[in-house]
Amino acid sequence: MVMVVLERIGDQLPAGFEELAAASRADGHVHLGRLSSEFVESPAMFYRMVAARIGGTLAGIGAITDEPAPLDRPAWRMRRFYVHRDFRRCGVARSIAGALIEAAAGQVSLLTVHAGNEDAARFWEAMGFDRVAGRPWSHQRDCRKGPHPAVRSAG
Repeated sequence: MVMVVLERIGDQLPAGFEELAAASRADGHVHLGRLSSEFVESPAMFYRMVAARIGGTLAGIGAITDEPAPLDRPAWRMRRFYVHRDFRRCGVARSIAGALIEAAAGQVSLLTVHAGNEDAARFWEAMGFDRVAGRPWSHQRDCRKGPHPAVRSAG
């Protein structure tokens, strides 16, 4: 069994971030570049950011911010998720998402995410998010329902 070690990101991006961002770009994704820019320009926009390591190597990252679409209640969006291709199917994404879902508990009643593809959609649904239509996000999770069985304690 692979051990995933989580670390909460504070005032600087984690060691190994540039290598993870390069792997993300090689996979055709640009969102870690946006994460880096946003973190430098407005670090307070991130309520929580979590990195995951396997064997000391940065394997993945994810964050939560305010939901950018106007709503009648506070909501946070799961953002900037990426798991290095060498560490997929090792529990990295589940560990990061679980830690962020726990961080949102008691803070907001709604978590949203925009799944970029069907694999991501299936992942978020396994994490207790419901598919929605006609919204600026693809999936949402009612935080008032309590933890989903797929969310294991990260701490």
